[in-house]
Amino acid sequence: NYNSLHQTNAGCFGLFECVNDPAVAAALFTAAANWVRAKGRSEIMGPIDYSTNYVCALLIEGFEYPPMLLTSHNPPYYAALIESGGFQKAMDWYAWWFSEPEKTAVRLRRIAGRFGNKLAVSIRPVNMKDPAGESRRLREIYNQAWENNWGFVPFTPAEFDHLTKELKPIAVPEFTLIAEVGDEPAGFILCVPDINVAFKKINGRLTSYGLPIGLAKLLYYKSRIRTARLIALGVKPKYRRGGIAEMLVLRIIEDAMIKRGFTGELSMTLENNHLINRFLIAIGAQRYKTYRIYRRALTT
Repeated sequence: NYNSLHQTNAGCFGLFECVNDPAVAAALFTAAANWVRAKGRSEIMGPIDYSTNYVCALLIEGFEYPPMLLTSHNPPYYAALIESGGFQKAMDWYAWWFSEPEKTAVRLRRIAGRFGNKLAVSIRPVNMKDPAGESRRLREIYNQAWENNWGFVPFTPAEFDHLTKELKPIAVPEFTLIAEVGDEPAGFILCVPDINVAFKKINGRLTSYGLPIGLAKLLYYKSRIRTARLIALGVKPKYRRGGIAEMLVLRIIEDAMIKRGFTGELSMTLENNHLINRFLIAIGAQRYKTYRIYRRALTT
C-alpha cells in the first residue's frame, strides 16, 4: 500500500536489536537488504513496524526520559550503527511534553477565543457502547486528516478495529473526544494513560509463585497513573480553520490533566508538520524527544 500510494519502491526493516558492534550490525543490515532486494525493491527504510501507523522510528534524542506507551526506546549507540550501514535520515518525528497544564490552558483559551464557534462544533466523549460505529467514525477522520502526511498509509477497517480493541482495556472515555459539526464527525483527539508506568512497577511480571500477584499490583498502580500520552489529534481538512484542534486540546488539558492531576506528552509529530509544531510551541509544549526513520538506496 505504501509504495502504490507514494509512488516508491521501498521495503522496510522493522525491529532492530544489536550489541554495540558495527560488524554485527552490518551483517544484519546486509541480510535485510538482500531480502528486500530479492523482493524487487530498490530502497530499504526503517525502523518501521508494518507502517507509520504503528510503533516506528529510532529514538535519537531524549534518552534520559522513559518510553511512553506505544513508543520506541533504544540505546544511544543505535544511530551510529544504522548510519555506519549506509543509512541516511529520511524523516524526524517529535514528542512534546506538557509540564505546566494550567499555563497551557490559559494560552489555549486565548487562542480558541479568536475562533469563536462559528461552525457550531459539539464535542463529546467516545461512546464505549458503540465500538463498531465509533471505530468507523475515528478511522474516517484519521484517514482524511493524515492523508497528506509523509509516510502515511490509510488504516483498513480491520486494522483500526484491532487497534481500538487493544486500547480499550486502558481507555478512559473522557480522554478520547470526537468533535462534530452537525451530524458529521469533524475531528478527534485520542489520549490514554501511560500504562508503562504500572508495568514498570511490577517489573513486567503478572504472576509470582503461580499467583496473580503482579496482576493485582497492575490494577492497583493503573488507578494511580498520572501521566498520559496524547496519541492522535486529527481534523478533517475542510474544518482545519475552525478552531477544532484548539477546542479538543483545551478539553483534554482541562478535563484530563488539570482536573485529574495528569501531565503527559503529545507524540509523534512530523518535523515538516510546521502547522502543528508551531501550535504546540505557542501553547507552551516543550519538544523533549526526537525520533528518526532512515533510508538506504539498494544497488542491483
